[in-house]
Amino acid sequence: KMLLAVRSRVLEGHALSDAFREFPRIFDPMYCASVHAGEQSGLLDLVMERLADFMESRQSLQQKTRLALIYPILLTVVSLLLVTGLLTFVVPQIIQVFEGFDQELPILTQGLITLSDFFKEYGLQLIIGIILVAISYGQLIQIRWMSTQRDRIMLRLPLVSYLVRLANSARFTRTMSILVSSGVPALDAMKISTEVISNSMIHKSVVQAADNVREGGSIAGSLSKTGYFSPLVLQLITNGEASGKLGEMLERSAKAEESEFEGLTALFLGIFEPAMILLMGVVVLIIVLAILLPIFNLNQLVG
Repeated sequence: KMLLAVRSRVLEGHALSDAFREFPRIFDPMYCASVHAGEQSGLLDLVMERLADFMESRQSLQQKTRLALIYPILLTVVSLLLVTGLLTFVVPQIIQVFEGFDQELPILTQGLITLSDFFKEYGLQLIIGIILVAISYGQLIQIRWMSTQRDRIMLRLPLVSYLVRLANSARFTRTMSILVSSGVPALDAMKISTEVISNSMIHKSVVQAADNVREGGSIAGSLSKTGYFSPLVLQLITNGEASGKLGEMLERSAKAEESEFEGLTALFLGIFEPAMILLMGVVVLIIVLAILLPIFNLNQLVG
């Protein structure tokens, strides 16, 4: 239905880009601006091919990220359920053996009994509370002030901050490279490209950089003031401005940042999986030790 509506607009004499703009949920500003530039330059076929490649690569990256996250998320959920099940149902049955002893149990065993009692008493409330907190967070994050605070916190966390800056920088340079290569003026391309930046703090800084460019500043110099772009990206943009190959240099920087982001994500997930397994092993070991310590001291306890 949407494509038929676009076709009818074109048959009525409207430009293809104008027809696309009537469906903003499907065709974002970057897409429409690129098509408009292709119409104006007479290179619509090349622009559409470039857009198709970009959309395919973006979708491929999103699928890889989702697939890579499935196993860690599943591992984390199963681990939490396993520990909760042990503390709620298994440990209390075993601990009953030691209830008849008059002497004091080891501290580790006492802690395990306390934790087990807590899960038995408040386990259901805890699960409901976690669900309510998650739902409340999802609602509160829709508020601009809350989302801004979240974005500010993410930019202060050591590893997360670097990944957020890298992902947003890659999206920005990739989008701007497509727009510039399609014939969109650099300043307009820069303003449109800010819309793909998901972090509000970075978005605000880049919008200010675009205003600085409008006042006569260079793109690289304006972006360097934000503090969110790597020296490599800034140097490539500087070279692109000097040589008149800004679109090509932006594409190179986007490829470099996307490659680094994929590598860091793979490294993080590669470390997370064995770390989670190791953590589960430690938790189970502590539970086993808490159960076995009274047995090792059985003679003293009975005596």
